[in-house]
Amino acid sequence: MLRTALIGFPSSGKTTLFQLMTSQHEAPKAGHGKLEAVVGVARVPDARVDRLTELYAPKKKTPATVEFADLAGPGRSGAQALLDVAPYRNADALVHVVRAFRDPTVTHHAEAIDPAADAQAMEDELLLADLAVVEKRLERIDRDMKKGRTTELERERALILRCAESLENGLPLRGLTMSDDERKTLRGFQFLSAKPLLLVVNVDEADTALLADGRRAAEAAGLAAFLARAGTGVVAVCAKIELEIGQLDEADARAFLADLGLAEPGVNRVIRTTYDLLGYISFLTAGDDECRAWSIPRGTHAQAAAGEIHSDLARGFIRAEVVAYDRLVARGAMQACRDHGEVRLEGKEYVVADGDIITVRFAT
Repeated sequence: MLRTALIGFPSSGKTTLFQLMTSQHEAPKAGHGKLEAVVGVARVPDARVDRLTELYAPKKKTPATVEFADLAGPGRSGAQALLDVAPYRNADALVHVVRAFRDPTVTHHAEAIDPAADAQAMEDELLLADLAVVEKRLERIDRDMKKGRTTELERERALILRCAESLENGLPLRGLTMSDDERKTLRGFQFLSAKPLLLVVNVDEADTALLADGRRAAEAAGLAAFLARAGTGVVAVCAKIELEIGQLDEADARAFLADLGLAEPGVNRVIRTTYDLLGYISFLTAGDDECRAWSIPRGTHAQAAAGEIHSDLARGFIRAEVVAYDRLVARGAMQACRDHGEVRLEGKEYVVADGDIITVRFAT
C-alpha cells in the first residue's frame, strides 16, 4: 500500500483533512511526551471502478487505496522527531497542509498569515533533520575508512557529500539527480526531504474560484517558487467547505459542488494528486466476484503486475489478456471486445498502461 504522511503547523487544517479523507473521527493525541501517529486509509476516487461495477454487478468493489498518517503537531522544532515515528519515516510522500485562510478566530502559530513563510519554515526543518542524519553517517564512514578503504565506502562517501552540499545550500534531496543505484544506497536513510511533497493550500471560503486550479492558488499564496522544485505538487482546498460537504447526502453534495463550479470534493483531489505524484497508475480486474483497481508504479511489466494480484500468477505467468477500459465500456462486454479483436495477448515484458483491464493466464 502507498504510504503518505501529513505535516503542517498547528491550525493549518491538517487534521481536519485527515479525518475527512480517511473517515477517522478522532484527532491524534500525543501521550506522555511521545509523538504518536494515527493511520487511516483513503480510497482513490476512480470512476472506472464504479462503471465496471455497474457492468458486472460483482460481489465486491475494491478501489485503490492510499494510507495517510497524521501526528499530534510537534511545532517548529519537530521534523527531527518525525524520523522516530515509523509511519513518517516509512512514508512514500509527504503532504504539507499550508494555511492560507485568514479567519481571525483561528489562532496562528506566527504573527501573520504567510503561506510562503510557513512552507519554507517546514522545508527548512526537513533539511535540518536530513543534514543531521548525513553528518552522522559521514562520521561513521570516516571512521570505517581509517580501518581500510573500499570502493563501496568511497562511492557512498561521495554520494553523502553531494547530499550534504545540497542540504547546506537549502535544496531538498527530492531534487537531487541520482542514478537508481544511488537511490538504492540512500533508501535506508529514509530522508524526509527526499520524499515527494504535495502542498495542500487551505484557502478561505471567499477564494472558491481558486479551488479548481491548485497552481493559481499557490501563486496567489506566494508559493510559486516551490512549484518549480522537482517532486512537488499542489492542490487547493477549503477545509471549512469540505466539512460542510462531508455532512451532506450524496445528491446535496453534488448540487453544492456544482454551485461552486467543482466536479468533486477537494479531499478527492488531494488523494488522487498524491497517487499521481508518487508515479503510480491503476490497472483493473473485472468479474462477477470483484471489480478492483490495483496500484503499480508507472512502467511496471505485466509479470510484475500479475504478482500484485497474487504471487502464484507471477510465478506461473504465461500471457496477459489486455483490453483498454474505454473499449470494454464502449462494447459493454468482454466477449464483444474479443469478437472485434480488441483483446490483446501480451507477454511478461509488456508495460502495463493506466486503465488496462487484465486477465492473467498462468500455469500452476
